[in-house]
Parts: sequence; structure tokens; C-alpha cells
Amino acid sequence: QVQLVESGGGLVQAGGSLRLSCAASRNILSINVMAWYRQAPGKQRELVAICTTGGDTNYAHSVKGRFTISRDNAKNTVYLQMNSLKPEDTAVYYCNADYNRRGYWGQGTQVTVTS
Repeated sequence: QVQLVESGGGLVQAGGSLRLSCAASRNILSINVMAWYRQAPGKQRELVAICTTGGDTNYAHSVKGRFTISRDNAKNTVYLQMNSLKPEDTAVYYCNADYNRRGYWGQGTQVTVTS
């Protein structure tokens, strides 16, 4: 099993930055894919960014060029650096781990961007 704990959310003005962290309970080198998702009120959860053990990354079109996903294997932590934030980025952000063909979720962290 994998426990995931997100942190770093908050309230920020448009154009600002936040860095989200996701701490995993096991060595993330054993986790094939780690990802960030988000869910805005009244909308379905959507994929924001993924990062594989090999270092490959991919992003939703809406955040490409503004968000960066990264992994610190020594700290068993995945980050999401979010720059040039927009009000439409407002959502609860969730960390996800694909481990042993099961998906694990954190509790989520709220990001609110004001105009």
C-alpha cells in the first residue's frame, strides 16, 4: 500500500505561484507513475501532470508551460510547481500513485486563485 499526503495549497492572486508537495509512505522509485489531478467544483477530476520513474513527464494542455512536476527520490516526494496561476486553476489538487496496478490517492489540497 501507499499513503500519500499533499501539502502546499492555499490562496493566491492570479499570476502568482504555489508549490504543492506529495509525500509518499514508501520509496517512490518503486512507484511506476506518480501524478497530480485536480477537481474543480461541479467538474470531473482531471489529470494535470504525470511523472514516471524514468523521468518522463506529461502535462494537460491547459497547464503546459506553467506547471512543472518533479520527483525527489531521496525524500520520497513529488512536487507540482505552479506558476502564472489563473482563476480557472482553482480546484482541489490530488496526488496519485500507480503502484502494483492499483491507484492510490491523497486527501487533496485546496488551491484558490483570485482575480
